Formats: sequence, structure tokens, C-alpha cells
Amino acid sequence: LVGESGCGKSTLGRLALALEKPTRGRVLFDGKDLADLGRGARKHFRQAAQIIFQDPQSSLNPRMRAGQIIEEPLKVHRAGDQMERTRKVAELLKEVGLKPEDRARFPHEFSGGQRQRINISRALALSPRLIVCDEPVSALDVSIQAQVINLLKELKEQRGLAYLFISHDLAVVEHLCDRVAVMYLGRIVELAGADALYRKPLHPYTVALLESAPTLTPGLRRVRKTLVGEPPSPYSPPSGCRFHPRCPKRMEICDKEFPGNVEAEPGRFVECHLYV
Repeated sequence: LVGESGCGKSTLGRLALALEKPTRGRVLFDGKDLADLGRGARKHFRQAAQIIFQDPQSSLNPRMRAGQIIEEPLKVHRAGDQMERTRKVAELLKEVGLKPEDRARFPHEFSGGQRQRINISRALALSPRLIVCDEPVSALDVSIQAQVINLLKELKEQRGLAYLFISHDLAVVEHLCDRVAVMYLGRIVELAGADALYRKPLHPYTVALLESAPTLTPGLRRVRKTLVGEPPSPYSPPSGCRFHPRCPKRMEICDKEFPGNVEAEPGRFVECHLYV
């Protein structure tokens, strides 16, 4: 899930975890509406869906040791006895590239990348099927980002995990993700497979995002078309297409009628009058 800051990416992630209730629409998991889950069903859902936060420092309790942090969800859900939990914590630490003896250290004794590995191991403790990754590498150094991204990719393949990966770094998304949803002012304006979207973006906003990303090819000069103006307020969105005040391909219909969600290609959806 990509888009500018403030477009609603993190809010959508919280909705996907039933941390907030939608004002409209539904969030379905295994065909069940998360808003209708009772207390017992909601606790069971918590085992199936976890989150990795953006800031590895503030998302860890500074008064708890690493082992206690990872063990906490196992205790809450009464998963095994003390001996089994101790063994599980050691396995999780090894799985994310840390040592079992690191369980005795406090968060401030780790580097930023190591703290994020603790966050990842805590998210894995209950063997979830879905993990919401809310910009999990944006607070890390570039070299450490690559290590954490490669770890997430390995875990996805080994455990069969599904990620909702929230990011503004298009290079990271291309490396890790299978499908990409592009959000603008609270709307998904394009949804496509990663290969197709990076090869041929359809929505003008997607085009602008990709053109603004830095290139890693030496000597390659890219013609960048900078978007004009600031994003409108989500509390008072413009009429018609929400992107039309900044769109380089704006037509007369764009500020009058809201574009429908069109399947421009099989499995590819775009919200734009160019494809109606």
C-alpha cells in the first residue's frame, strides 16, 4: 500500500486489524466482518493477524527484557507452559538473526535494526497468517533496511505469510510485494500486480509517484513531472475525482463526476475517467 503522507495508509492498516471501526464499508477476514466479532472471536483473530510498527524504539517497552517482550503474546493467549514458552522465544530470536542469550537484554542495549528484529519476532510468536507492516524500515539506516527487508521476504516464503506492507518507498515495495495498491486522499486509485504497475502505470498519480522515485542506474536521467499544489484536505475533498486539481491529464468531466473503479485489464483496477 503506497501513497503520500497523510493519505490514510496507516488508518487502513488499523482497520485491517480491527483496531478501528469503519464508518462505512466492511473489513472481511475469512469471510467474517471484523466489526461483528464477539470477544472470543476477536481474541482468536488477534492470533491470526499481527503488526510490525514503524518505530522500533517506541514500540518496545523499555522496562521489559527482549525475552519478556516476545513471550508476552504467548502468555496473553496461554500458549504452552513456561518451559515451552522459553524454548519458543529462543527459536524466534534465532529465526530473526539474534542469539537466544539476547533475551536477557533491554531494548536500549540493541541497535535500531536489532530492535526491529525483536518486533518481528514478537509479531511471529503466535504464528499469524497476516502481518501488517506499517513502514517497518523507514526509521532504519539504508544498509539495515536491506537486511530487514530480506528477512521479511525469507519469512514470507518460509511461513507462507501474507503482508499488508505500508510504505512510501517504491523501491522496497517493488522488491517485496506481489500486488500494489496506490492510495490518494483515502481512495485506492490503482490496484495491480507489482510487475504490471511498475512496467506500465495507468493512473496519473501512480505515474507521478514512480517518476519522483530516485533511480539507481548510474548516468540515467529521468524527466520528472512534478505535481502542482498540495494534497487537498481529506475533511473537505474536491468534487469529482479527488486528484483532478493536481492532475496533468485533467478533463472537464473530472471536476464534475466521480470516476468509477474500472477493471482496465484482467485483475487490474483503476479509478480514472481516462479508462471509463
